Amino acid sequence: MAVPRHRRGSAVVAGAVAGGLAFGLLVVSGCAEKETAGESAASGAGGSSLVRQAREAAVPAAADPVRALAAVRHASVALARAGGAKVRTSMETVSGGTRLTIHGRGAYDFARPVGRLTVMLPEGGAGSVGHRPITEVFAPGALYMKNRGAGVPAGKWVRLDTGTLADGDLLTSGATDPLAAAELLGGAREAAYAGEERLGGERVDHYWGTVDLSRAARAAPERDRAALEAAAKGFSSGTLAFDAYLDRQGRPRLLRYRFGVADRDRAGRADAGVGHRAVASAASASSAAASAVAAAPATASATVSAPPSPMTVVSTVELSSFGFRPDISLPAPAEIYAGTVASPQK
Repeated sequence: MAVPRHRRGSAVVAGAVAGGLAFGLLVVSGCAEKETAGESAASGAGGSSLVRQAREAAVPAAADPVRALAAVRHASVALARAGGAKVRTSMETVSGGTRLTIHGRGAYDFARPVGRLTVMLPEGGAGSVGHRPITEVFAPGALYMKNRGAGVPAGKWVRLDTGTLADGDLLTSGATDPLAAAELLGGAREAAYAGEERLGGERVDHYWGTVDLSRAARAAPERDRAALEAAAKGFSSGTLAFDAYLDRQGRPRLLRYRFGVADRDRAGRADAGVGHRAVASAASASSAAASAVAAAPATASATVSAPPSPMTVVSTVELSSFGFRPDISLPAPAEIYAGTVASPQK
């Protein structure tokens, strides 16, 4: 199913409230026909109460902002109880007229926690020509990458300390760490219910809102806090917009985040990884187009200017088949490359 990115719940809530009012009026008028004149005054307060109860019953509990925020913040706890899950990811970068998408597929054991993804670079992405799929393993505080390129011997792994990455590994690997994606919701500053939808034939509740990265870091388990603290410092806005689709057990089925990556956010990340390689590629293409426009001769009626375009990154994590335990092993020390890793930009 194609899930809409920007649906909002005001129409759903308004319709539910209107339905509640209509039902309440029917209840009141039905009672009024049976009332005696002496009972009318006494039933006034009761009728008002029935209207209020009918209205509240017609609006889903999830539509209550307090409950919506609690449901969203509880998602990572529900995910840990689920054990393992299959994972699909996508990371889309848009700069000017250039759009690139990185796809990933794998599994995650949220109880350990450890995950493994196979990531495919986009056609035309920097370094994507003839590049083999990149294998990534996620563990608390660490990201392992194999076939990363950038001077790393084939078959060798690179280990990155996620707490030292400028984005806390929200973009570096080309796929937001699925566990981190859920833990980000612990920093939800506001959440609104956007209605019930279907995802893979299953009913899910759609929420949208804003995450405060500093709050998310404070709410995360200590083992994962350093990476989220790095992200809070690395992104100039300090906030992210999100869409979350939760099943009836409160587990996230699909999480989507929108990053606004300014030039200063991109600075100093040349040694990052797959995600920033695609970001850099999109930015480079956009910059080249802007330079071509700037180089064009100005006409008498217009002056051409080409300010740098902001980068938009949309990261999506989709989870399914909860309950199984994938067999995921960390790379052995002898498999990890200890040499200098060249920048993918060089």
